[in-house]
Amino acid sequence: MDTNERDINFIDALIHFFTAPFRLRTYTNLLYLALAFPLGLAYFIFLTVGLSLGLGLTLVWIGVPILALVFAGSWGLAAMERQLAIHALGAEVPPMTPPPASNEQTFWQRAGAFFSNPVTWKGMAFLLVKLPLGVVSFVAIVTLLTTSAALILAPAFWQWGDFYIDGIDGLAWTVDSWAGSWVCATVGLFLMFLSLNLLNGLALVWRWTATALLGSERFAAAAPPAIPDGIALA
Repeated sequence: MDTNERDINFIDALIHFFTAPFRLRTYTNLLYLALAFPLGLAYFIFLTVGLSLGLGLTLVWIGVPILALVFAGSWGLAAMERQLAIHALGAEVPPMTPPPASNEQTFWQRAGAFFSNPVTWKGMAFLLVKLPLGVVSFVAIVTLLTTSAALILAPAFWQWGDFYIDGIDGLAWTVDSWAGSWVCATVGLFLMFLSLNLLNGLALVWRWTATALLGSERFAAAAPPAIPDGIALA
């Protein structure tokens, strides 16, 4: 890579950094991150309660329909998460199932295909992983955005009295001047740009995770080629 290419890449990186607040994808990413924790908590409760109850009651056969309901619900939730990742994160997630079979399948064949499908288990893993990643996303979005917003609003807060900023290890400093409040606002503005880019990076981790767990590349490869417009089947 020569000097001109490095300069162009550096300029592109700067443009990408400073245009983060003006891209729609940034706000769809933030929406996804904000929903990750409550959805992850709901999925965790559904799966842990459903699986433990179903497995515990299999000896009296009541657990079988409970487990069937859990697996069906898990598949539906994974399909919903796939669509959410596609539309909110811009992820290119492969299909969850192979192309439909040309011949009619029996119930047991469909059940065997369901349980042998790796996406059945990867999708359930995604639902369980959503809680810990959701906690990280919630903490990141609240901490970064609230800190940035508080610093940006320092001039307004200073009008009502001294502005106190808590630091690390109990340290704190007081903004007691007009100039100091605008220094805080400038730092907060830069921190807002930095925070939005960091949160976009976290959303990229979600995108990679959804792409890996909510679909299968072999199903995409098995899909029949699209027929160009104007060409009819014989």
